[in-house]
Amino acid sequence: MPNRQKQVLFCSAGLLSLCCALSAAVVTGLPYWLRGVVLCRTGAELVNATGAELDQFLGELSYGLFHGERVKQCGLGGRPSRFSFFPDLLGGIPVGLHVTIIFLCSVVVLFSSVASGFFFFNAFGRPYETLQGPMGLYLWTCVCATSCLVLILFASEVKIHRLSELISNFREENFVFQTHSERYDRCFWIFFLILILHGLNLVLIRLTGIQFPFQGKKDVELSGGAADLMY
Repeated sequence: MPNRQKQVLFCSAGLLSLCCALSAAVVTGLPYWLRGVVLCRTGAELVNATGAELDQFLGELSYGLFHGERVKQCGLGGRPSRFSFFPDLLGGIPVGLHVTIIFLCSVVVLFSSVASGFFFFNAFGRPYETLQGPMGLYLWTCVCATSCLVLILFASEVKIHRLSELISNFREENFVFQTHSERYDRCFWIFFLILILHGLNLVLIRLTGIQFPFQGKKDVELSGGAADLMY
């Protein structure tokens, strides 16, 4: 492939990685990862509410990885409040899992930035056949695929550990809250888009003619084995 086309592909991949790094850094701190509706079960059971009457006991909840807000509805009007995971909810959430998600988000930000730099370096420089070259491009891009783990772990925290209910019932003495409905918000889907863009970067690397790591070595070994059989 001509050098000009390689430069265009590498620059495109570098810009995509840079956009991924900036987007991941921004959405990690935003409170728009999940939006849900929480039912005040205690209040609804006290008045035996059914049908449209349940709307008086349905409050809203939205949060991210660091903070969020909720509207508490127990039949007496909504009471909005804000909360932070650190340090407000440390005693009520799976801290280890939550910190792991935040750590993986920082990994995505860091290595997306590293990958972007190496793409531009390969576009305009003369890299050695080391981590600065083709193997490094595949390595850093694959490390950025930890965005998939972010999505999986956050979904497990929400669905398996019932994060919304843990938040709603934390230090609540008089009422019991139950999740009515949940949906992933824009930040979650932006991280999904980041995963797709890193997959696209792998395709762009392959379009430049660079083989996947160890693929060339296997071809050499196979050809060497055939030569041995011939002699």
